[in-house]
Order: sequence, then C-alpha cells, then structure tokens
Amino acid sequence: MSEVDIKPPAAEPASHANGVTARHNGGPPLDEEHKPEWGHGPIGNYFYWKAAHREAWHSASRDVILFRMQRAERLGLSYEEYTLEILERGRHLQIEDVERIAQIKKARSRPSRPDDRI
Repeated sequence: MSEVDIKPPAAEPASHANGVTARHNGGPPLDEEHKPEWGHGPIGNYFYWKAAHREAWHSASRDVILFRMQRAERLGLSYEEYTLEILERGRHLQIEDVERIAQIKKARSRPSRPDDRI
C-alpha cells in the first residue's frame, strides 16, 4: 500500500467517563416502559385539574402576590399556606383568626403522607 495505512474505525469508542458512547444521542433508553404524566391509571379529569391548578396559582397579578406575601408574613405563614386558605375557604385570614392560624402551623409539622413517618 501507500505510506498511510487506512484503518477501519473502532466499533463503538467510549467518549467520556459517564459511559456514553461516541455515537449515542443522549436520549432516554428504549428498553424502559413509558410512564404518562398522569401515571398508569385512567386519565380521568387530569387535564381539567391541571388547568384549574394553573389558573388558581399562576393567574394572580404581581400586586396581589405581593399583598398576599405581606399578609402571610405578618401572620407567620408561608405564601402557599395563606393562598391555599383563600382558595379553600374563600376568605382572607385576619390576625383575630388565631385558632385557624394555629391549626395551619400545627399541620405544617406533621407528615403529609403515610410513608413520611418512617
């Protein structure tokens, strides 16, 4: 042959320490089962609930959010706790609502799911 010998490329040369080969596109493995966004159960009203959640939590104006944050901080609650109280009960908490604020704070310390108790 000539001065330069042409060698065939290696079958699958490894590139980085993460184990991805040079010809891999970095996509998900094809052997795993696809899990839909709503889980393995029936779809039910998933998209209706998702739209309602988005409307409730993401539609407030900047001024409303700042107002709620100030009120929540004054009562010793988080923004989420205060807003959830408005969404669930339909009323703004006042300083006089000592019992309800205490219930919210007490619920904050207990686990929300049974497997959190471990």
